[in-house]
Amino acid sequence: MASASGSGSASASNTGTVAKSRKNATGVRDDPAWAHSYEVPRERLKIKCKYCDKVVSGGPYRLKHHLGCTKINVAPCHAVPDEVKNNMLSICMRLEGLSMKKKQASSCSLEDDDVVDVDNDDEDAGVGIKREGKETTKISSFFKKRSLNIQSKQKQPTINQMMKKDLREDVCMQIARFFYTSAIPFNCVKNPEFEKMCHLIGKYGVGLKPPSYHEISDKYLRKEVDNTMSLLEEHKTMWKKSGCSIMSDGWTDKKRMSICNFLVNSPKGTIFLTSTDTSDISKTAVKVFEMIDDIVEQVGEENVVQIVTDNAANYRAAGEMLMEKRKKLFWTPCAAHCIDLMLEDLEKKIKVHELTIMKGRKITTFIYSRTLLITMLKHFTKGKDLIRPAVTRFATAYLTLGCLFDNRNALRTMFASMQWKGSRFAKLEGGKYAERTVMDNRFWNNVNTCLKAAYPLIKVLRMVDSDEKPAMGFIYNEMEKAKQKIKANFKDDRKSYDPIWKVIDERWEVQLHRPLHAAAYYLNPQLHFSSEFRADREVMRGLYKVMDRMLDDEERDKVDLQLEEFKHERGLFGFSSAKSMRFKKTPADWWESYGADTPELQKFSIRILSLTCSSSGCERNLSAFEMVHTKRRNRLHQKKMNDLVFVMYNLKLKDKKIRKQVDLQVDDISSDDEWIAEEETENTVISRHNFNLRALGCGDDGDEESGGSQIGDEDAENILTQQHATVDDLELPEDDEFDTLYDDDVGNDEDLDEI
Repeated sequence: MASASGSGSASASNTGTVAKSRKNATGVRDDPAWAHSYEVPRERLKIKCKYCDKVVSGGPYRLKHHLGCTKINVAPCHAVPDEVKNNMLSICMRLEGLSMKKKQASSCSLEDDDVVDVDNDDEDAGVGIKREGKETTKISSFFKKRSLNIQSKQKQPTINQMMKKDLREDVCMQIARFFYTSAIPFNCVKNPEFEKMCHLIGKYGVGLKPPSYHEISDKYLRKEVDNTMSLLEEHKTMWKKSGCSIMSDGWTDKKRMSICNFLVNSPKGTIFLTSTDTSDISKTAVKVFEMIDDIVEQVGEENVVQIVTDNAANYRAAGEMLMEKRKKLFWTPCAAHCIDLMLEDLEKKIKVHELTIMKGRKITTFIYSRTLLITMLKHFTKGKDLIRPAVTRFATAYLTLGCLFDNRNALRTMFASMQWKGSRFAKLEGGKYAERTVMDNRFWNNVNTCLKAAYPLIKVLRMVDSDEKPAMGFIYNEMEKAKQKIKANFKDDRKSYDPIWKVIDERWEVQLHRPLHAAAYYLNPQLHFSSEFRADREVMRGLYKVMDRMLDDEERDKVDLQLEEFKHERGLFGFSSAKSMRFKKTPADWWESYGADTPELQKFSIRILSLTCSSSGCERNLSAFEMVHTKRRNRLHQKKMNDLVFVMYNLKLKDKKIRKQVDLQVDDISSDDEWIAEEETENTVISRHNFNLRALGCGDDGDEESGGSQIGDEDAENILTQQHATVDDLELPEDDEFDTLYDDDVGNDEDLDEI
């Protein structure tokens, strides 16, 4: 029995010895580090790295630090793949966090005789195991929810967070001091590149020599330009597949240096290509043509479907010259620019619009030129502003009229209050005029008349300006809907809506409407199969003009025959999924999915329906130039400024930040804006228009969404408005409600004569 007992004791002892040496025993490979190393013969604690052949002492624990490049008691591996490096680094950090938790837990939650073994080499085989006799229990069972829990989803604390708290305070204070002394905006800390920079500095450790002025401004800028160029290859692939639009617009800096920007738009997004210094160039039609032609050559004529510019005479003439030379592409005027000109024409050519906007401008300039009045206004409007900035001059005019109308009751209450009556502002001529205007029912009646005409156009303006979805397939139909909405707003009274239609048609028929718009309307499955679709003479002429220009004879004949398949819903076009997905996919994606039976027509349709309608991307890019070319950086040469904008704009596109909508506040408007500063005259000349209308209808005046007018059935319309941001949040009051408020006629002669 004694012998047996002794044998059993010896067996138990041997088992314990095996358990202790298990992690280094030959043939045992539980630790993840073994997958990246070789065993050194006859060396129990030495491992050879499979990437750099370095022999590491200390077993898998030290090899993980070697592969993770932590520089803790071992040299880093310079040949380790990034994926392995990141994996090992995360394991090392997790082990350090567990070790710290073990120390904290042992001092506050565990008894003195409890032994917690956090084994550095067996974390994947059971991390944090408590051994007590023959029982094994996970360490997490000792901790309640109020205690530390190693299985918590919260981020594990690092050594820097736990042991270097005071040092972090000093570092953050120095970073903040750099921001303060350099006047860097606080929101720059939200830039993902800032976090990456801090991480890499910490990873480098002590002794980092910061980059010099030359390195920042030259060496690394050139490297970043090269890196950014490589990121654009996927865009070039998309250009070949679906075609692209070249967009061009000009900009003048603070030194009166004139710059012409060129961007390329495709379904993949808008990229900044290059800019040209035109300060010493007379921008005649010939010069503009030469510049655009060079860009077409650079992008590839076979990839370009259209050139989009503003509607200035020199650009229009250059576009015609380009179409004469390049037989397969189109020149198209910027839709946002043309619609903005329609709004301008409404103000200039219709007297009630001109005088109502003038009166509204006098009210806002009087209030916003006086700080105490702004405070009083915010009290009565509950913090709402009267200015609804759209950055575009004429859209701002009508949206601000809308804000005045929405806050009319608050304004009336303010001008009738004792607070106003007792103020010195009530005795000023401007104050008397503002009070008299606000209290006049005819003014509000005329405001409503202006909004009935302008809001439908502003909705179209928002759609064509959006970067979310190509608008080419919708603009033709949306312009017609806008006209019908205006007609309905005036209760089909021809005398009221006919002057407005005349203003719209002058711009639409002469400048804006192009064959591409008609062809895209015909090929858009969301519209083609609706009950309201009309393939009239104008639409068919536009379609066949585009076919004649873009296709050779053989392709044109094939496409013409394949149109019958599309029109009669044959083949894939007749599948139930093809019908149900018309409003769930973009028109180009729909053709990609269901156009395989008609390959020539499929390619033709995708190239048209993928196009943009405006050069708004250029206008957004101008803001990038303004950020780069500030008063303190106005000595930048054009080449360096071009490189900076190229990197900044395109890297933001990569991070998908450029399409995020940012609501503009009153502080974003220039202090000399004509709706704020009294000194401006009514005929202020605007040197350029910014058509970044992402903030249209997105002010903080609390508008709610309502259904828009219909295209086909109601569900289809809801999907359309969601895709193209045309939800009708530009609400007009119900006619019955307005009629009970005001009995005076719109545009009363006495009111029009009163200034």
